[in-house]
Amino acid sequence: MKQLLVDKSSGDSIKVKISNIVFGSEDKIIISGPCSVEDYENMIKIARKLKRLGVHMIRGGAFKPRTSPYDFQGLQEEGLKILKQVGCEVQLPVVTEIMDTRDIEMVSGYSDMLQVGSRNMYNYSLLKELGRSKVPVLLKRGMSATLSEWLYAAEYILSFGNPNVVLCERGIRTFETYTRNTLDLNSVAVLKQKYRLPVIVDPSHGTGMKELVPNMCLASIAAGADGLIIESHINPDNAVSDARQTISISSLEKIISKVNKLKEIY
Repeated sequence: MKQLLVDKSSGDSIKVKISNIVFGSEDKIIISGPCSVEDYENMIKIARKLKRLGVHMIRGGAFKPRTSPYDFQGLQEEGLKILKQVGCEVQLPVVTEIMDTRDIEMVSGYSDMLQVGSRNMYNYSLLKELGRSKVPVLLKRGMSATLSEWLYAAEYILSFGNPNVVLCERGIRTFETYTRNTLDLNSVAVLKQKYRLPVIVDPSHGTGMKELVPNMCLASIAAGADGLIIESHINPDNAVSDARQTISISSLEKIISKVNKLKEIY
């Protein structure tokens, strides 16, 4: 069998550079922002606060894959324009979700990094085109994906010429129903030991409960994660999407302070 590009035996660990930040370096990269881009006013307020906290990248969804077709689907290209404008104003690179091969060129024009969501991890046509594009990719684990399936999804992108892949553990679906998902930190430890790609953790989707997010952020760093992606909002209880798992800016500030202390140990 052909040696996988993701294996450490095939080369040095891969570092992914976006602007002046590097995934896979000693820094623990913090990505934060609302689940969905709602409007310019809220987005710029959030972004300015995130910038002051030392957040490295801002996130926000413009295309939202929802289980129900009647739920909020995002602001589409108007949301991308807001995200790009806000990112430029506060000088933070942005990451947003890509869902369709037809949108890669358009979304790439607004975003510094393209996120492949859990539902699209198995979308091999999309993964191949992202491989050809060379744009940095944040590849979230499928909600029921094994570690091997997740790595093969990354392999599609690498094998088509794009080494700029960051993995994101966001919890998997198990028999446990208390939390939204089961955050698999075992996978983080395995990835850091055996594979070349940087890996970050999404404790917001991993737990679905804002009160659990701070502890799981610290557990993720202790497991070896290269960073975190956290949903935050200036008024989290009224966030349009995922309010139950979205934390306040003050809570995020405490998390970042503890992560900065913890990274000196791990």
